[in-house]
Amino acid sequence: MIKAIKKPFAGLLVLIMVMSVLSACSGNSKTSSTEGVKQEMTMNAASGEPPSLDPALATDTTSGWILDHLYEGLYMKNKSGDSVKGLAKDVKVSKDKKVYTFKLRDDAKWSDGDPVKAQDFEYAWKHVLDPKTGSSFAFYMYYIKGAEAYNKGKGSVEDVGVKALDDKTLQVDLAAPIGFIEKLLSFWVYYPVKKETAEGSKNWAAEAKDYVSNGPYKLTEWKHNRSVVIEKNKNYYGKDDVKMEKVTWKMVNDATTYYQMYKSGELDLIQTLPSDVISQEKDNKEYKVTPYFGTYMYMFNVDKEPFNNQKVREAFNLAINRKMITDKITQAGEKPAQGFVPYGAEVGGKDFRKEKEQYFQEDVKKAKQLIKEAMKEEGWSKFPDTELKYNTLDSNKKIAEAVQEMLKKNLGVDVKLTNQEWKTYLDTTKQKNFQMARMGWIGIYVDPTPILDYYLGDSPNNRTNWVNPKYDKLLAQSKTEQNEQKRMELLHQAEDVLMKDLPFMPVYYYSNNYLTSSKFKGVVYPVNRYPYVRWAEKTE
Repeated sequence: MIKAIKKPFAGLLVLIMVMSVLSACSGNSKTSSTEGVKQEMTMNAASGEPPSLDPALATDTTSGWILDHLYEGLYMKNKSGDSVKGLAKDVKVSKDKKVYTFKLRDDAKWSDGDPVKAQDFEYAWKHVLDPKTGSSFAFYMYYIKGAEAYNKGKGSVEDVGVKALDDKTLQVDLAAPIGFIEKLLSFWVYYPVKKETAEGSKNWAAEAKDYVSNGPYKLTEWKHNRSVVIEKNKNYYGKDDVKMEKVTWKMVNDATTYYQMYKSGELDLIQTLPSDVISQEKDNKEYKVTPYFGTYMYMFNVDKEPFNNQKVREAFNLAINRKMITDKITQAGEKPAQGFVPYGAEVGGKDFRKEKEQYFQEDVKKAKQLIKEAMKEEGWSKFPDTELKYNTLDSNKKIAEAVQEMLKKNLGVDVKLTNQEWKTYLDTTKQKNFQMARMGWIGIYVDPTPILDYYLGDSPNNRTNWVNPKYDKLLAQSKTEQNEQKRMELLHQAEDVLMKDLPFMPVYYYSNNYLTSSKFKGVVYPVNRYPYVRWAEKTE
């Protein structure tokens, strides 16, 4: 019931209402108007030059960071990190859940204005799978019928279950039903590529002048080893929702340098702060720590001494104080890793990692005994010369030095340290030219599967030379298992095999720390990607 207003108070009420409206308008104008503010942002890619901006060839988080701003697939990640329809406006699924028919948006265009067609998806996906392409991430498409056989040279491209039925209709046939197809299809390996551009220039993805993309941004400048610049794509169907007009990535490796650049206003967002400033920045409103679904580790080349012996690999794992590394060096909320799959993968309300948190604990006495046994088994009169490689980054250097000191103190083993720039480092490890090498692995979606896939025997990302048929079989079974509880059991069994053979040394489960200028709002921090700034807005 609305009561009548008594006349003596009517004038006062009207005055209050007018003042409230004026106050609200004034407040909105002050806080939300960004008129005249240049919507530009500068970030830092601490790892340096992105090795590739070709969706078929990119394998690292730096390249993926830029690609996720340049492209959009059938599905995309929203602000909450959920996979939602991107270029797919409609999808129909067969009763057996093996055949997906996607209808593309009518207004989907490339950055040069041409329409995005279903044929662009068919071309791109088959290009990833083509053995001649040499894509390290082709195995992420093995869920498609005929994909694995074609990629391994045992089948024909005509048998791959991807077909453009017309310009706006794409049909995808799966080898078996999977419950996470939307998550897969938002990953960069599933992005479309314009056929005419790719076939017109072999090096189309190496320079800005030849580059064509279909996402919220287009590549406008690439000064190799210095910077990458992207600008708003005026042909993107969702351009009205893109706030940030221009984004620049600098490429500064030294943490102290890029921290000073942030403090002086040259950079608006940095990640992986120098460890010696974290304590003083923790109370800063611009400081942020986020979970990151991945594992920091050292790979062992099991075909090279001393890591051809499992006891050496186990000894190295037992001789490391991970908590000291996370407490004293990284200091950003990382958790010591005594398994491979990080925390955060929940199925049926249960966290996969919490079901079995530790496969081992630090045990120097046992580690020393294992080294003695290994030397006797191999006939080594002295422990083989050992080298640890890492990619150039201040935090990597400090962790490697700590591990080097622990191995010397606890095992009497001298380890030589060497470092390389990121792009060179990836080539070196891909060629398996190492004994022990740093690596990080981030799940393309939050589930144990994309983590455990790293050590599949035929995965190009597995650079250790370790192959275990039982491990591969368990993972293969898990991918066709429809019962979630049974699927998790198979994945736990697979991790059991991995953690027994130990072709690697898990160090910690990632978290990310950032400083982001308070002049910006709307930056999204995904749990398995670097910050996404398409919705970011500069307020002053």
